[in-house]
Amino acid sequence: MVRPTQLLHPPKRPLETTVSTGALTGSRRGAEVSVAPNDPAYGELALISPDGRFVHPLDWQTAHPVPLLHNLMRLTAPNPGVMTGPGTNSYLVGDAHTGFIAIDPGPNEPPHLQKLWQASGGDIRAIVCTHSHPDHSPGAAPLQALCHTHPPILGLPSASTSRTDSQFMPDRALRDHERLTLESGALKHTLKVICTPGHAANHLCLVLEEDGLLFSGDHILNGSTTVVAPPDGDMTAYLDSLDTLSAACVEHGIDFILPAHGHVIGQASAAIAHLKAHRLKREAKVLAAMQALPDGNLDDWVALVYDDVPPQIWPVAQRSLMAHVLRIRALQHGA
Repeated sequence: MVRPTQLLHPPKRPLETTVSTGALTGSRRGAEVSVAPNDPAYGELALISPDGRFVHPLDWQTAHPVPLLHNLMRLTAPNPGVMTGPGTNSYLVGDAHTGFIAIDPGPNEPPHLQKLWQASGGDIRAIVCTHSHPDHSPGAAPLQALCHTHPPILGLPSASTSRTDSQFMPDRALRDHERLTLESGALKHTLKVICTPGHAANHLCLVLEEDGLLFSGDHILNGSTTVVAPPDGDMTAYLDSLDTLSAACVEHGIDFILPAHGHVIGQASAAIAHLKAHRLKREAKVLAAMQALPDGNLDDWVALVYDDVPPQIWPVAQRSLMAHVLRIRALQHGA
């Protein structure tokens, strides 16, 4: 759970009570708006200003970092698109006394990296990439070069199954459950590594232990489900990793998820449960399509499985469809 004293703008009453009371107030295009619990931005308001004393802007912009907590900033890279949503979220964890850890520096966009460096006061102690995809890791080395302290680039090396545009070799490979700590006097910020293969073979998530926050990379997104593209992506590994993150939420009292794309997600455990149920429901449709058209192929099945999404999305959806097909066949073979 997020402690009230650690919020950028502390609430007047317990967070649990505030979050469940209904609409919260934010701002869009400079005007105050009422945000309902089903709005993708609701979780962000519940984290930052659950009592409405601070009207948090919800517009996406890439010009300035957005303070989320006193020890957390988000800067969105200028790479919006179908696969990236409003852009890749880079996060800075820490403060002026402890220095900062940069999470997912994003693509090699010099203005974005310069802003990250400036927001940290030039004091970046480590750079962590949640995985090797081109909207997450290419900015690591250029950001490192900006820093006089030459902070290590950390993460997991790309597997042999990774795409040619997703080659990544960190200065040091992180270990599952390893902790990265920033500390100065009584101030301490601890990131715990959780290996979460599925979206990519080298995907990992991070838990900010003192604040009960989960940095989910691309494993959990706000507003869409992530693509699981074989051979580097694996659906069984993805679902197992969701279970791992669900257990982490219980262990660390996690209420909020900070994705690499989109706003903060609230009610973390419920969000993960909903995502897994959605994946399994989609898988049931895959199995039904395979049974209805046993001699069919991905082109035949995608129209049945993804009949609830626009056809222009089907080429991308076929990647996850293939992951489900491979999982189903493996389960059938195992049975």
